[in-house]
Amino acid sequence: MSTPPPELPGLVLPGIDRFARALTRVEVPAEDRELSPHTGLTRAHWLAAADDLLLSAARYRSPGGARLDLPGPVSQQGVRTDGLEAFARTFLLAAFRHVGERGEDPHGHLDRYLEGVVSGTRTPGRDDADSWPVIGHIGRHGQPHVEAASVALSMHLTKADSWDRLAPDEQDRLDAWLRNALGNEPASNNWYLFPLTIASFLEGVGRADRQTSWVIERGIGLIDQWYRGEGWYSDGDGQAFDHYIGWALHLYPLLHARLRGDRALEDRLAARLDTFLSTFAPTFDRNGAPLHYGRSLTYRTGTLASLAMGAVTGRSPLRPGQTRRVLSACLRYFLERGSTEDGLFTLGWHGPHQPTVQRYSGPGSPYWASKGFAALMLPADHPLWTATEEAPEWERTDQVTAVAPAGLLLQRTAGDGLVRVHNHGSDHIKPHAADSGAPDPLYARLAYSTRTGPTSLHNAPDNDISVQYRGIWSVRRRIHMLPPGGDNWLASWHAPRFPQYAPFDASPDANGGPVLPSVRIDSVVAVDGVHEVRIHRLANVPPGAPVRLSGWAVAGPDREALTAHASGASATVTTAGSATGEGPLTSRLTGLHGWVGAAAAIAPGGTAYGAWSVVPELHGEADERGGGLYVAYAALASSAPGDEGPVPAVEVDGARVRVAWTGDRPDTVIDLAHLGGTTP
Repeated sequence: MSTPPPELPGLVLPGIDRFARALTRVEVPAEDRELSPHTGLTRAHWLAAADDLLLSAARYRSPGGARLDLPGPVSQQGVRTDGLEAFARTFLLAAFRHVGERGEDPHGHLDRYLEGVVSGTRTPGRDDADSWPVIGHIGRHGQPHVEAASVALSMHLTKADSWDRLAPDEQDRLDAWLRNALGNEPASNNWYLFPLTIASFLEGVGRADRQTSWVIERGIGLIDQWYRGEGWYSDGDGQAFDHYIGWALHLYPLLHARLRGDRALEDRLAARLDTFLSTFAPTFDRNGAPLHYGRSLTYRTGTLASLAMGAVTGRSPLRPGQTRRVLSACLRYFLERGSTEDGLFTLGWHGPHQPTVQRYSGPGSPYWASKGFAALMLPADHPLWTATEEAPEWERTDQVTAVAPAGLLLQRTAGDGLVRVHNHGSDHIKPHAADSGAPDPLYARLAYSTRTGPTSLHNAPDNDISVQYRGIWSVRRRIHMLPPGGDNWLASWHAPRFPQYAPFDASPDANGGPVLPSVRIDSVVAVDGVHEVRIHRLANVPPGAPVRLSGWAVAGPDREALTAHASGASATVTTAGSATGEGPLTSRLTGLHGWVGAAAAIAPGGTAYGAWSVVPELHGEADERGGGLYVAYAALASSAPGDEGPVPAVEVDGARVRVAWTGDRPDTVIDLAHLGGTTP
């Protein structure tokens, strides 16, 4: 075995005191800086975290153990389904633990869940403290699809110690409850993998029939249709590229193939996973943070599921010590930043944060975080746990990577480990859906990062380009990817929409609004190191219409934590370093062509990173022909203002833009006249 390269200076996380304080019901092992020089965590710490989460949640068991009625706001599905959700998702954590410990279970986790399965399936649909809801079609009664899959997968993983211990009538009742998911309609996305997972379990325990076979064949067929290349899936038809790729579309089919012993299918799917991890794994910040991008972010460590499966299958571009370093840094990241209260996951990102949460999320929803613990299926003597932590190669140089199938441009700086993703492809809008209504801040923005979150709807938008018509600022909804033109730039276009919110201005819903025919905004981003050059071109807007570009939203605990300055056509926002080790964070936005003014806009709703946020903005107006070309410099850096270095020089000749970078990268030349894309 080759000797890992030495740990890079400045890449060591501080002591684990904050991590240890987050665990309230177990003894926390001492850190091990010899085996884990970056994080100090070992498999024993992962086991302790799992036990603490399970024991904390177990305090809220229903009388028969079939539900975990955790404290918190009720989701749109209601209390009974929320209780099932918490039960099923923590059951998955217990199952992963059980597999890796080869049945050793000193806390009796599995016994509690098996008791709950028996109680929950005794009289499904009855309105009492333990009976599980019946699985219905997507909509009011559809959420149990999701939780039934976790129950089935957990039983499948622990078959000898769970299913085989049930009495025949108890097995029949579980079979009958699960089969409701096979004939009812799931959501038209990753939800089709839930009946696949259930059918896989039923076949694995000798209950195969024509229906289970068809459901499995349908699910595998759909993920093949949703595969876009380079390891990336869309979460259903259209363009939805987010964390569901890792914690659903790679996870469930691979576990199905592995548990059923389908080597050919596992090899095919694992090859995609291997390729996916080559671009997905570098999206984790050096401090362990995943990208704050897409929905269901309250699942937190669930973002680690694909990396864990890479270790489980042995198909990963990372060496074992590199994988564990990313896994452990992410676990520390969340537990050290208040993601739990008294051992229970909250609805949010660090701590509670309502804009991060979807309407379908209840108190048990965050426990899809259990998927990030899939590596616990590997025993203590596996190389994942015995290899010395080492820095991945991407820590050593700045990285720019285009993920062409998803329309994403990944930008990572080695000096601070900060990751940004520029979004020119993922809009989470179904092909049959109308391109109208309110924007989704988790998908509509031009860029996302590991240290900033999008501002809330109705606040000043971050990373946005918009025009104003009849007093309404436009929004970006359906994104039209354009062919990649170089190794460091991507482009897209969108038709700006002008939503009118109803019934009041702060409504999350928007109907109608003004319509401008053939209006279009082209957007291009080119990057090098910390530097970004953002280019936008307008077509067919009213002459003189106001135009606005915003940059990265910097957040802090209060207004005093932020310093903002705007002058001429440049704006900068800075916050001081945090208590968890990151340095200052600076967002800069400077007009290079077409922009005439700047401002620092307040977003009082804050972001997931702080209760108060400020966004740098540039302002201009459309030319006399209803168009215009606008070029701006942007930067997000963990440094003081100005430390990001000189601004690249830009030359504009008609629709042709030349960017002269200050480093070794050759000039980037972009001719917007040849971008392509047809406006409907």
